[in-house]
Amino acid sequence: MLTTLKTSYTDTRAADLAWALGREPLPALAVLDLELSGAKLQLRLLGASHQVLLEEEGGDCSETVACMPGSSTPLPLGVSKRVGEWEYEFAARVETLSHGSFAGRAQELLALVADHPNGLAGTFPGSPHAFTAMLAQRHEGQVRWRTWHAYPQEGQLVVTRTRIGARMPATL
Repeated sequence: MLTTLKTSYTDTRAADLAWALGREPLPALAVLDLELSGAKLQLRLLGASHQVLLEEEGGDCSETVACMPGSSTPLPLGVSKRVGEWEYEFAARVETLSHGSFAGRAQELLALVADHPNGLAGTFPGSPHAFTAMLAQRHEGQVRWRTWHAYPQEGQLVVTRTRIGARMPATL
């Protein structure tokens, strides 16, 4: 699903993004509710940011990547931790692209997410390449999602990847 967000573009720098687990639901500009094999997942666009709410038999989880005033947790490159009965893994990276490459990558990502049944993307007024996009799936008992936060004025794209699910047994 692709939507135009009715707000000004407030998170204007990739470096302003922070990460948090366990936050209460924040006001959303667009929401997509999904049912993925027993897992209830809500993808939420918050300005130039995102929040994912997961409810499943084993518990619930809330992930927020946003500009959060007063937050002391900057966007980490990676996190691996136990959340209730689940293993949670988060990874983030920042891609810096030329103006032409950025425009092409933005169009490619928006096309991918817009037509996907488990995708949500929102563009911001003022720039067709200012967007936040999210895509979710369930794979081998785990719920996974990817997000893209675009900052065309900087030529930066923040890409995140999250995986959460039952603890996998070690293989020898």
